[in-house]
Amino acid sequence: AFRGKMVGQVELLKIRKKTGLNRKEFAKYFGIPYPTITDWELGHRHMPDYVLRLIAYRVELDPLLKQKSDGK
Repeated sequence: AFRGKMVGQVELLKIRKKTGLNRKEFAKYFGIPYPTITDWELGHRHMPDYVLRLIAYRVELDPLLKQKSDGK
């Protein structure tokens, strides 16, 4: 379901901030081109919903990212 560009944009930014990674590190970690991450965060392009769900899932499962997001 299309949730709108703004929702994906805000959610992606929240997830990235939670990991403590900058945009370049985040792009490299997920194997997504830096310009694509930038376009998604700035709202220039719509990120597919399934990609957002996969990113959120991976952040929850990765102990190193989870540790960063818990403030440890």
